[in-house]
Amino acid sequence: MKDITVDATLDNLEVVQNFVSEELENQGCSMKVMMQIEIAVEEIYVNIVHYAYNPEIGKATIRCEVTDDPMQVIIQFLDSGVPFDPLAKEDADITLSAEDRQIGGLGIFMVKKSMDEVSYEYKEGKNVLTIRKVL
Repeated sequence: MKDITVDATLDNLEVVQNFVSEELENQGCSMKVMMQIEIAVEEIYVNIVHYAYNPEIGKATIRCEVTDDPMQVIIQFLDSGVPFDPLAKEDADITLSAEDRQIGGLGIFMVKKSMDEVSYEYKEGKNVLTIRKVL
């Protein structure tokens, strides 16, 4: 599993996306699946930037592994920020209009719908969010 650790800032979003994209390109990932994964990576990383350490800046580690049988990508996001399980929140009600819907939760809802598996654990003082997508 390859990993990268960056300061959790918006300036590093491109670095994180390039890290993941490079791994997917090396495996010949389809453009459709790559776009789904890139959107999920952006959503999760931006949430870490905005909420994990606010107003301070901390570190975020992104681990990426492509396995076969079945061919899949597993990406983990680790931070030492405020413990937070984004999966514990009820899914956004997309049947409501934007004005009637509660703020927040739509991004993680999209991640859950586009990935094959999303899991969270708080382990050794770190938030660990893992996404898995069959390629």
